[in-house]
Amino acid sequence: MFEKVLVPTDFSKYAQKVVECIGELPGLKEIVLLHVVDATHPSKRGWTRGPEVEDAKIDLGDIKERLEKLGFKVTTRLEVITEADVSRTIQRVADEEKVSLVVMGARGQGRISGVLLGSASTGVVRFSDKDTLIMRYKMLEGLEGATYEKFCPMMFSKVLCTTDFSEASESAIATIKDLKDVIGEVILEYVVSKGETQEEIEAYVAEAREQLEKIKADLVSSGLKVRTHVDVGSPREQIKSLAIREDASLIVMSSHGKTWLKQLMVGSTTFDVVRTAERPVLIVRSK
Repeated sequence: MFEKVLVPTDFSKYAQKVVECIGELPGLKEIVLLHVVDATHPSKRGWTRGPEVEDAKIDLGDIKERLEKLGFKVTTRLEVITEADVSRTIQRVADEEKVSLVVMGARGQGRISGVLLGSASTGVVRFSDKDTLIMRYKMLEGLEGATYEKFCPMMFSKVLCTTDFSEASESAIATIKDLKDVIGEVILEYVVSKGETQEEIEAYVAEAREQLEKIKADLVSSGLKVRTHVDVGSPREQIKSLAIREDASLIVMSSHGKTWLKQLMVGSTTFDVVRTAERPVLIVRSK
């Protein structure tokens, strides 16, 4: 499923946690480690980036050695950019390396308190055409500063998969079927966000339940354990709320829904969930 993945890193503690979770991905054989040196602005020493580049080579080598001991084939890429931006460089490397998945942390070295998705991750989420896994960690404030509790153990134990019954959202359902051998349980969710009267809302809920049962039957026939859930309200808020109530280990969403615009690589609901959810989110790009 995810034989070759790209893992961009800025060597922050948060990025190190992402590396620790790589082994959880089913079918993984090859990892491309990427570090981007942003030389579009002067450093404290002026425009020279030599020491930073040399340090990055050492750090990439250390991570490569650690992952190779786990049995993975590892390639390192070090890109120094003088134009464009980090996220576009990540997308370019993902295309050049022909990876099936990009795995990134929600935060990086430049994390500002209150910002839930770093600029590089935001750019990849918004504009990449590769499936993207955004890892997220609980940040615990201890006596010696912030520590991170990772979600990656048993990442696929309880998967929340959202759908709006669109053709685009079928990509997420197809991915769930491909992952059937590692998923413990699936929660299928549809959020009713329209209806002017109680009667209309109830009719939409009944219709959604019927359609969810059809999808459930198909997934169950593949050997998956599935439950369905219909909520009413804001899709973004209801998805995040259900993930917390069910203690989902992963949220799987299609990049687009019924109202997606062709010039955007990710829809507003998906982007809002990725930006603020407290769980890892796998974005399945609409084919």
